[in-house]
Amino acid sequence: MSEPSNRRRRGAIVAVLVALLAAPAAAQLPATPGLPGIPGGLPEPGDLPLDPSLPSARDATGDLGRVTDLRRLRVRELIRRNRDQIDVDGAGAPVVRGEVLAVAPGAESLARAKAAGFTILRETMVEGAEVRLVTLAIPRGLDARRAIKRLRKADPGGDYDYNHIYSGAGEIEAAAPSACQSPPPYFAGRGGGGGRRIGLVDTGVDAGHPALAGARIEQRGFAPGGVRPKAHGTAAASLLVGRAGPFIGAAPGSALLVADVYGGGPTGGSADAIVRGMGWLASANVSVINVSLVGPPNAALRAVIASLAARGVLIVAAVGNDGPAAPPLYPASYPEVIAVTGVDGRDRVLLEAGRASHLDFAAPGADMAAAGSGGGFVAVRGTSFASPIVAGRLAVLRSAPGPAGARAAVGALARQARDLGPAGPDRIYGRGLVGAEIRTSPRAAGARGGVLR
Repeated sequence: MSEPSNRRRRGAIVAVLVALLAAPAAAQLPATPGLPGIPGGLPEPGDLPLDPSLPSARDATGDLGRVTDLRRLRVRELIRRNRDQIDVDGAGAPVVRGEVLAVAPGAESLARAKAAGFTILRETMVEGAEVRLVTLAIPRGLDARRAIKRLRKADPGGDYDYNHIYSGAGEIEAAAPSACQSPPPYFAGRGGGGGRRIGLVDTGVDAGHPALAGARIEQRGFAPGGVRPKAHGTAAASLLVGRAGPFIGAAPGSALLVADVYGGGPTGGSADAIVRGMGWLASANVSVINVSLVGPPNAALRAVIASLAARGVLIVAAVGNDGPAAPPLYPASYPEVIAVTGVDGRDRVLLEAGRASHLDFAAPGADMAAAGSGGGFVAVRGTSFASPIVAGRLAVLRSAPGPAGARAAVGALARQARDLGPAGPDRIYGRGLVGAEIRTSPRAAGARGGVLR
């Protein structure tokens, strides 16, 4: 395409974005100045299915800016369409409306919360982590921001936070109200049982996909709508345990337990769904949990991750795809988490890859195939698809349970890693590249058009 054509196309995109932002619907959004710059509540570029007509990754710098703008618009639209269910925190990140979280509150803290007008919606002992989580209903007339301020003033020693909504699981779209029913407590895919067990926190997985036909998969829903197989979870699962023709995941033959934290409603991906899902996985004796989603720091997430890590569960997370200038995202930035970035087919870090507060490993995150919805394969791009490769490799290396076994597996993987960039560990590639040998090119897998981001 000629440069004048490129300029005309970019100009048309800008005009559309300006028009959408100026539309009356956008004016109905909550008056939150930070919303256009949401640091952690955006769907990642690596998790959005791109139309095949969009420019390819060869002009990823311009593409990243455009996808970021579109993601922001999608979040704004999500909030506008679901104002009865979604609020925003002080930085503009989406949160579940009408409720806040209390982490391990004592009797005195709950008494102070009740005196401040809050009521208990539900109490949960997060299994596998032994962390008590209490969800409080916000008094009528308060938004989430004022509610948190009131709680922290009434009980300065308490641990309170928003019920943040995390992104990174594909399209951010609201389901029809009829789909937002209470989730069934359990859904079984294929088998489950002994041997190596890996956990996945994501969307539901299409267990009938040919690449997963030989896998032992067990799923449970933790969000309204129950287990809903979607593209992102299916792709991540295939990179963990899949096998079909030339395609192979990082740990084929392993049992995969899937915590669907998205379900079918607009509040899918909430912090309380994530921690309950992680607790279930830990109680089922998984050795490694992959978390390909991102968001802001959260007290409940922090407490559960610290507890599971102390028990020797390895938690692996993508650094996100908001670019190197974006603030560190979570859970990858928690010190107990194995943070993963992505590289392309030439072993160059993805231009859109974020920067966590620390970095452990790099893995293939572009120029590769993964299982697609409805059978077949798709090309994928993003740190969300690098993380499962590291998680699978760590699971293969786990020879003993507990903290010592976890440390040994990380050390063994570090010794296998191929150093990239400056000699030794660095903030671009971490301890080096792992899993490059299992990258399957889209052409070799017969991937259909488009890129799952």
